[in-house]
Amino acid sequence: MTKTSRRDVLTAAAAMTAAGIAEAAPAAAQAGPKPIFPVPMVTIPIVGESQVFQVRRIYCIGRNYAAHAIERGSDPNREPPFFFQKPTDAIQNVAVGEVADHPYPSLTKNYHHEVELVAALKSGGTNIPVDQALDHVYGYALGLDMTRRDLQNGMAAEKKPWEIGKSFDHAAVIGPIHPASKTGHFDKGAISLAINGTVKQNSDLSKMIWNVAEQIAKLSEAFELKAGDIIYSGTPENVGPVVKGDVLLCKLEGLPDMSIKIV
Repeated sequence: MTKTSRRDVLTAAAAMTAAGIAEAAPAAAQAGPKPIFPVPMVTIPIVGESQVFQVRRIYCIGRNYAAHAIERGSDPNREPPFFFQKPTDAIQNVAVGEVADHPYPSLTKNYHHEVELVAALKSGGTNIPVDQALDHVYGYALGLDMTRRDLQNGMAAEKKPWEIGKSFDHAAVIGPIHPASKTGHFDKGAISLAINGTVKQNSDLSKMIWNVAEQIAKLSEAFELKAGDIIYSGTPENVGPVVKGDVLLCKLEGLPDMSIKIV
């Protein structure tokens, strides 16, 4: 009969304990699902804040100034608002005082500028009443809805979705967000865009067919809006092409200018 020493018993117990810990550790580590690779969070700086605004969705309204609707072949007196989306990571942040390099995208030979007011939401819901809509706005920014116009027009002519004309890398240019608690809400104010010092777009927010509150209300009929959603509120008339080397200067009364260079 083999003798078992006290040392052997203690060694075996220690080994069993270590094995139990080794088995438990992976189980604990795998308690919840983990992504197989990290996906960067998309954020926009907030003026005067160390925190940033995390972007959930990008909504855009089409043909929201009467003159622009006419130049795009629509009747502004009859057409209800319509919306489209851009991918969240299409955001290109432009700092105040910076002239940011903006890459001319692939596939297009007719690349257009569209200057716009952008509303950033802090909350949301469905079927939001117009008179409560602005309660959901955190702040505002100046933006550019860049457009591959030839691709948009070509797909529209074939009665196909024209997402490729609107949704691509860097297609959602935006300045920092200014809290509405400091700026107030924007229902009027001059908005313009110049290329190389020559003014191309020049209008006023009061000429929007659907104001920001109405846009939020209409959007919330189709989607549940949530914190982190941003809304590009439409562009005035005289959208047009840009080429490499052009410097765009965007202005909106009440906000700092925003500028990019096409490279």
